Amino acid sequence: MSVHRNRATVTASLHGNRATGTGTKQRWTRPFTGTEQPEPSNGPHVRSPELSNGGRVPSPEPNDGNHAASLGSQASPPLTGEHTVRAWRNLYLWLKLWNKYRISNIPSLIFLDATTGKVVCRNGLLVIRDDPEGLEFPWGPKPFREVIAGPLLRNNGQSLESSSLEGSHVGVYFSAHWCPPCRSLTRVLVESYRKIKEAGQSFEIIFVSADRSEESFKQYFSEMPWLAVPYTDEARRSRLNRLYGIQGIPTLIVLDPQGEVITRQGRVEVLNDEDCREFPWHPKPVLELSDSNATQLNEGPCLVLFVDSEDDGESEAAKQLIQPIAEKIIAKYKAKEEEAPLLFFVAGEDDMTDSLRDYTNLPEAAPLLTILDMSARAKYVMDVEEITPAIVEAFVNDFLAEKLKPEPI
Repeated sequence: MSVHRNRATVTASLHGNRATGTGTKQRWTRPFTGTEQPEPSNGPHVRSPELSNGGRVPSPEPNDGNHAASLGSQASPPLTGEHTVRAWRNLYLWLKLWNKYRISNIPSLIFLDATTGKVVCRNGLLVIRDDPEGLEFPWGPKPFREVIAGPLLRNNGQSLESSSLEGSHVGVYFSAHWCPPCRSLTRVLVESYRKIKEAGQSFEIIFVSADRSEESFKQYFSEMPWLAVPYTDEARRSRLNRLYGIQGIPTLIVLDPQGEVITRQGRVEVLNDEDCREFPWHPKPVLELSDSNATQLNEGPCLVLFVDSEDDGESEAAKQLIQPIAEKIIAKYKAKEEEAPLLFFVAGEDDMTDSLRDYTNLPEAAPLLTILDMSARAKYVMDVEEITPAIVEAFVNDFLAEKLKPEPI
């Protein structure tokens, strides 16, 4: 199977009809965040690298040809020659670490196993706050069953033991009343919860509050038909945040009956699957880009194959072309107990895709194979007439081997 622009052939191939051109670059304040994300005075919250100077990824755009990039709002002195090369090399390494550990806000503190290099704990700041004496060192992850152990509440005041969760899929819902995207998701999630229960599925949700007061917690929890960790049990709420490395809300983590993570993208799944037909939402190797999942473009490098979706079945055929390669990459890193270094998308023709093309200044061609790294503000483009599995695999392998030259976004 291949994707190409020759419209004369209609068998086992995809066809594009968009003329090659250059989009107009457009700088947005909040690119691809999907929903507004108000900044609280406390509690976990995403600060997108592109949103503001406080906590953003440093811009790779120098002030002029002889200036190094600035970090945040700090001005950079003029650098030339060897100093410029060294500054850019340091910036490149900084961005690699940012992407590798999926950093979305700063300050962030991550603990690693020095022997294996694997992540021990993503929320180091919570660790040192909760365990300043280091009594729980080395702060490795604990089983969900152990972390959640204790009483859980219903909004009518009824208390249940966490052992009642055994044999059920569980959604761990990190949310807060002060957060408008959280309240919007909660309304949808209530309906999803009802549909899943009515279908006879064994499913429970546990609300882990990031509210600023017990009064706010009670008001918000009164809208929820599921369970919650008591607001007064701050230690258990903090341990759950640490366990899943929560950096922003709303976040819905879906677990299997053994307490293992099925998906960290429960929010996206709930919004994309209103009838809950795909519950418990095992991750798909390749996603079709939409308003609800576009936030994932900010999580790290993403392969995006742009196609002409006006042709019937082209998006599905494009997903089938990419899927074996995506599955191979995912399996390789899963065997090493690491997250895959790429997410995989197919983008059709709609307002979201047009915005993405404009923002990244991509040509209007289709098909168009790209890797977009929003945090590094870099893109890698393969603009050829025909895209085959071999071309995609070589493109991905060259990217992972750092053989490709980035273009600025």
